Amino acid sequence: MLRHRVVLAMSGGVDSSVAASLLIEQGFDVIGVFMRHGEKSSAACELDSGKPNPLLPILQGRLDHKQGCCSASDAADARRVADKFGIPFYALDLESDFKRIVDYFVGEYQNGRTPNPCAQCNNWLKFGRLFDYADAVGARYVATGHYAQMLPSSSESGEPELHRGLDEGKDQAYVLTGISKSLLPRMLLPVGGFQKSEIRRMATDIGLRVADKKDSQEICFVTSGAHAQFVRDKSSVSTAGEIVTSDGKVVGSHAGIEGFTVGQRKGTGVAMGSPYYVTDILPESSRVVIGPLSELARSWLIADGSNWLVDIPIGAKLHGEVQIRYNSGPEPAAVERISEKQFRVEFQSPSYAVSPGQLAAVFQGSRALGCGWIGKTG
Repeated sequence: MLRHRVVLAMSGGVDSSVAASLLIEQGFDVIGVFMRHGEKSSAACELDSGKPNPLLPILQGRLDHKQGCCSASDAADARRVADKFGIPFYALDLESDFKRIVDYFVGEYQNGRTPNPCAQCNNWLKFGRLFDYADAVGARYVATGHYAQMLPSSSESGEPELHRGLDEGKDQAYVLTGISKSLLPRMLLPVGGFQKSEIRRMATDIGLRVADKKDSQEICFVTSGAHAQFVRDKSSVSTAGEIVTSDGKVVGSHAGIEGFTVGQRKGTGVAMGSPYYVTDILPESSRVVIGPLSELARSWLIADGSNWLVDIPIGAKLHGEVQIRYNSGPEPAAVERISEKQFRVEFQSPSYAVSPGQLAAVFQGSRALGCGWIGKTG
């Protein structure tokens, strides 16, 4: 019986670890891969025996001891799981590739936009470089531990569809909508059809030490959560300026626009006597605009750099739901594809905290249709 080979992204967490078990049970020939970024350090790449970890030629680099999904301890956890299942395990050095993610992150904040590095990492690395690696080792599929589902086509096209994960509280389909449609037939998402509690129970039942490991909550390269300071450390350009109300009244000052995102309430450093929110960020003047909740309301947005997982002709309109942030719910809206790379969203009811730079993902029910990056709003 032919066993299809699959490259599995292993983060050292419970989801990708159980994904390995599920794939093996399904008869796949699994190769575990840990993606790392960072400076050189061979000490963190040793096995428990003290011998060097056998890496492929393209896999040199460091695992530092930061928290987050790319730390040395996570790599060690992933390797132990691979050893337990008897599958090959390699660490991919993506330091040079990851610089693109960091540059994007810094650039977006300095331009008054709110980046989504996890979505870009999926687009460029997890379902970019990993497919290159899969091709190099003769693997038909690439798998991850994301909470989303690949389901059979509901149409005559026969093409697989990307759907939300069964666990609504853990669903990650939003950050996968930027993946190329052509890659969908080669994607496997083994844990998406389970509740998180079931995955942890499976991990316990098969004796995985990561069964109770906490989920990563931080951006892997900003381990302290100090996003603004990270951006300042990476740039010599100051974006300090004034905090103003919508009528131009100066009410305070700030250390840099990278410390703000549209919709933010806390941390402005300005007391107005009633709740005020960041309603706009003006990179040209380094001004941060604040106002009452009513000034956050948006009835439409234009999304740029769109990616469609279904065939949507230019000029076509559809009704569905649009999700504007990872932690926000889908909002009923009408969507019109207005050009090759742009679409317009008209919300059924005013939407709040629509932040330029964030991903606008289009769904119909549980099915993901596509996405674009929020640009103009109004």
